[in-house]
Amino acid sequence: MNLYSINKSRNVICKGFVAGLTLLFCSFANGAIESAGDLDPAVQQLMSGGGGIDAQQVQQNIDWKSGTYGQLDSKGPAGTEAIRPFGSQLFDGGFSGLRSDGLNSDYKVTPGDQVVLRIWGAIEMERVLPVDARGNVFIPTIGPVRVQGLSHKDLDTRIRGAVRAIYPENVNVYTQVQGVQPVGVFVTGFVSRPGRYAGTPNDSAIYFLNQAGGIDDLMGTYRAIKVIRNGKTIETIDLYDFLLNGQMVRPQFRDGDTLVVGERQASVVVTGDVERSYRYELTKNEMTGAALTKLTHMKAGVSHVLLRGDRSSGPLTGYLTLADFRQQPLQNGDEVILSIDKRYDTIVVEIEGSFYGPSRYSLPRNIMLQDFLDSIAVPKGITDTTSISMRRESVAQRQKESLDESLRRLEATYLGASSATSQEASIRVQEAELITKFIARASKAEPSGRLVVASNDHIANIRLQDGDVITIPEKSDSLLISGEVLVPQSVVFESGKSVADYINGAGGFSSHADKSKILIVRQNGEVRDAGDVALKAGDEILVLPEVPTKNLQLATSISQIVYQIAVATKVVTGL
Repeated sequence: MNLYSINKSRNVICKGFVAGLTLLFCSFANGAIESAGDLDPAVQQLMSGGGGIDAQQVQQNIDWKSGTYGQLDSKGPAGTEAIRPFGSQLFDGGFSGLRSDGLNSDYKVTPGDQVVLRIWGAIEMERVLPVDARGNVFIPTIGPVRVQGLSHKDLDTRIRGAVRAIYPENVNVYTQVQGVQPVGVFVTGFVSRPGRYAGTPNDSAIYFLNQAGGIDDLMGTYRAIKVIRNGKTIETIDLYDFLLNGQMVRPQFRDGDTLVVGERQASVVVTGDVERSYRYELTKNEMTGAALTKLTHMKAGVSHVLLRGDRSSGPLTGYLTLADFRQQPLQNGDEVILSIDKRYDTIVVEIEGSFYGPSRYSLPRNIMLQDFLDSIAVPKGITDTTSISMRRESVAQRQKESLDESLRRLEATYLGASSATSQEASIRVQEAELITKFIARASKAEPSGRLVVASNDHIANIRLQDGDVITIPEKSDSLLISGEVLVPQSVVFESGKSVADYINGAGGFSSHADKSKILIVRQNGEVRDAGDVALKAGDEILVLPEVPTKNLQLATSISQIVYQIAVATKVVTGL
């Protein structure tokens, strides 16, 4: 059976009523119906052909950083000065106290070290030999042996050769560096606490930098840290190699060496749709978008880049695709804002209720509700095709915003009011307690986002949106009585029975019921006053509570919010 089988003439009538039908729910939920959104005034005037507005002005009014549209502060995105340099986390304590013992396979022997020597066989000897200032160890009966600059393996080979040159037969040799000479390394330049710091020759540059409080966030470089010995630069360390690849130059320090942290030359701030915002330092050969994107941990789906900076010709602002940005040259001080700004050609819509086939569909963005329903097959005889409704995320969000705003107005109006007399103050205290409890309960309400699309056998032919949930209900033979009745229940629908008959069958009104506020909720999501509609199968009778206060203005305000919650959630929030 074809789900939507209304003839062409009725379709024409349906189109004439689209606006009225889709706004019907709005009248009950205080603006909950979905709209196209509030455009920036400049955008509206540009779209309508208004004069005095150009594309550049529109672009200035777009907040690319957040991915939303609206007026930007003239100062631009705030807080970029507080963004830390990439790599500053190295000095948050991870290298503190991790002083090396200097004993590893790459260690080179230096004057002041102590070498353990054991000889057995034809002769017996066990000595701890210091390495003298000339880089030699003196072995009794053998003489001086030069060991400075040798690794552990080479040290063993050198001493074994010297011993066997004198004792060639039946001699075994074992050597080990027992201890290393501590060194003092000067750390200066753009660090927090310049000074001389103790360590071992094999400690890393990060260890000494950490002792000096780390690199200055505002001015220090991470890309060109010099190791100076006797007035000459023996190594230049780039900490990005360690941060990105785990590789780092490891010079063996000597007493009196100097670590110099130079001034940062060029940096670019990256914010927006990234895992974490950083200030990235670029070398002269890396001043391009391609080099920057290799360093940046961007979120999946980033498609565009907003580039801001200063050039010799004046301020620069450009909105580029990610591919074009990779070809873009950069300069010191640029700000890059990555944005997930894709517009997909398809949407995903979900169906629930009585139908055949899958529950989710990937559809073109311009698909209309009637066109989609025409393709859905439903069980014959049990599907109520006249009571189709829809849940939409944007509607639920606007319902929630409207409810929160109403609660804020209620709180601001009554909780801050002054009292002229002590008797009035006592009443105010009681009202404040009532309002506080009510706001706490009401703020937990979660609107359903129900959108009325069917009325009087007509279905509004609206455009579907991503995330829409279409409800195709089964025909019902029951009726639900809920809210402020003694025994909320579902009963079999009987034609001819009135609302009062059904409420009496549920035990009558509770002591908190407002007998003048009874709603009828249809299967299609439509909400009507009980006095304006005839009951039918599938309806819900919803009895609202009475506000227990003699303050007429307060009672009216709370009643309106209770009504709003009932429409948006089909749940009664009592006091």
